[in-house]
Amino acid sequence: MKEIIFEKLGKPLEVLELRESEIPTPKENEVLIRVTARNINPSDIMFIQGMYGITPRLPSSAGFEAAGVIEKGDASGRFSKGMRVMFTALGTWREYVAVPVGGVIPVPQNMPDELACQAFVNPLTAFGMLEESGLEEGQWLLITAGASAFGKFAIQLAKERGIKVAATVRHDDQVELLKKLGADLVVNTEKEKIYKIIPEQTGGGVHVVFDAVSGKIGSQALSCLRANGKMMVFGALSLDNLSINSGLLIFRNLTLEGFWLSTWTEKLDHKARIEAFGKVFHFLMSEDSQVDIAGKFPLESFREAIMEYEKPGRNGKILLMG
Repeated sequence: MKEIIFEKLGKPLEVLELRESEIPTPKENEVLIRVTARNINPSDIMFIQGMYGITPRLPSSAGFEAAGVIEKGDASGRFSKGMRVMFTALGTWREYVAVPVGGVIPVPQNMPDELACQAFVNPLTAFGMLEESGLEEGQWLLITAGASAFGKFAIQLAKERGIKVAATVRHDDQVELLKKLGADLVVNTEKEKIYKIIPEQTGGGVHVVFDAVSGKIGSQALSCLRANGKMMVFGALSLDNLSINSGLLIFRNLTLEGFWLSTWTEKLDHKARIEAFGKVFHFLMSEDSQVDIAGKFPLESFREAIMEYEKPGRNGKILLMG
């Protein structure tokens, strides 16, 4: 089988290579999946560089999220050959993966692979963060990197709950794009100062921030919170740490906390997980929801896919197919 491997940490285009390897043999509690679609997430790129919360065991494949077809079912018969599934695993940028049954989810009948392969990480993170945020109808949410896949999901899910949404972008063409999705206020951080505009336009500041950027923008987003507000940090796209204004935390009584999807899902019982997935699937399959794809590439063309992924102002996911 074909798989994309890296033997040392570094920038993806410098360390990734395509190899031929043996198809893995699944254990008793695993299924063998023929992978049909994978999406490229920021976490994948950070993992290859050794900057993610999970340390690679080299040599390693990349990718955490994908969709595929069961090639060999598990011993219990829960998954049988031919079933379409989505799953999370360490190293999905290969043609076949052996995955524990606990990480496999049947794909709804009408959901295409292009959607199924991105139906876990970003939409479930957006759902989980909204659940944990405590936001109520009519309150304000600020989303940094609003034009990201996560940002678009979070905007749409927040609007379903009657939450007002402000978002940051870096390109003018993304402003109207996010407003059409439901954002009430979109600020281009390359031209405008969010710490001035957002408090003015939201009646004194937002109640909650979802920060994917960290660094300078994350620090500015913190200053957009009103008294008793909360900032939830779940990414570091800038690759820089937050610079915290202690005075803001003290005198506005602000809360700063991290969010990691793996930790959140682990604390859910089986019933809560099923309910969460059901709500996310319902949203994804709704005629009103919008999921953007910017490009599809075969596994062998991973270099072209990564170059497309790295283009500034990209509006949509990059997928590795087949």
